[in-house]
Amino acid sequence: MDLGLKNRVALVAASSQGIGLATAEAFAAEGCRVAMCARNSDRLHAAADKIRKEQGAEVFVDAFDVSDPAAVTRFVADVVTKFGSLDICVTNAGGPPPKGFLACTQEDWQRALELNFLSTVYFAREVIPHMQRRRWGRIITITSITTKQPVADLVLSNAVRTAVVGLVRSLANEFGKDGILANNVGPGFTATERLKELARARAASSGKTEQQLFDSWAADAPLKRLGDPREVAETIVWLASDRASYLTGQTVLVDGGLYKGL
Repeated sequence: MDLGLKNRVALVAASSQGIGLATAEAFAAEGCRVAMCARNSDRLHAAADKIRKEQGAEVFVDAFDVSDPAAVTRFVADVVTKFGSLDICVTNAGGPPPKGFLACTQEDWQRALELNFLSTVYFAREVIPHMQRRRWGRIITITSITTKQPVADLVLSNAVRTAVVGLVRSLANEFGKDGILANNVGPGFTATERLKELARARAASSGKTEQQLFDSWAADAPLKRLGDPREVAETIVWLASDRASYLTGQTVLVDGGLYKGL
């Protein structure tokens, strides 16, 4: 199936590992030119080299913290200078630490706000004018199932990521007339380093082993397994494609049926 993405420019944030990396790889496989960023320079460059070697794709990289608005502005400008356009923006960032409400400090809340909400604001603010000029664009945010179904001990994620959903709906409403679609993807329990971090924290306080926790999370989903980052990535690529041209303002859960609501 031709997704109509060949030669599109796709920016993927936090793409040195996990879902971000799988997403960058999936866009490259569709013939996109890819821009990648992450904080860890060595890991980021290694990921980009892997994509260039395996996909023969053009890849531009820059290492910085997505909570730095000046760095986001510079990166987007450099991407447009490098590739001449910017069609797709996938916002992403590492999740906040697993904590209960009373354990969260003022600094925890501020960091979660900057990293998991304001970073999306910064990217959207920079990419939308470029998309408006071409009257075509895709903004896709990566959040979590926590936007629909709060997860215990993830109060920072439960609260802050939900704000991203409100932003996505607002962007969809305001910029649909410009040919810009905005959607959110909410992964469930997916086999990433982030999930390992959560398992370590839960194991330390619950007396269960990390493997027992992985098994229990898998058992909660009707598919009885954890998600693979590639499954989330393929959903993101589909949302960016011409095959999803009448879908905007939505949250698509990639959770193996874990969400129990209607």
